[in-house]
Amino acid sequence: MANSIEITKATLRERVVVDVTVWMNDPEDYDFSPRAHMSEGTLHIQNAGQDGVSSNFDLEEEMLIAAERDRLIELRVKFGVHGMHGTLTHKHPLPKDGPNSKKLAEPRWKTLLPLEFVPKSR
Repeated sequence: MANSIEITKATLRERVVVDVTVWMNDPEDYDFSPRAHMSEGTLHIQNAGQDGVSSNFDLEEEMLIAAERDRLIELRVKFGVHGMHGTLTHKHPLPKDGPNSKKLAEPRWKTLLPLEFVPKSR
């Protein structure tokens, strides 16, 4: 299960693109099913089955128009695991940088997520 979800950035390209960072507790945990809904100009993203883990973001007017037109968002997810993708405590004295340097793999995926609109409360 997801421990926390954070919307880092939302941009408008051909559609609304939302960058999300998701922190998991265990590297063998694959239980992440994002759901998105809009209410009164605010985008809410949460994991299915987890009511306490969600993130909110206020969209600009242009993004709101595009989201209502398309009824979907492009979600770009960057995963992190507590204890594995944190701050390095022991850095190597000779870090390699440049065109031949090797980088650690970063778990990422991109998907189109249907957007549900919650009716305005009166």
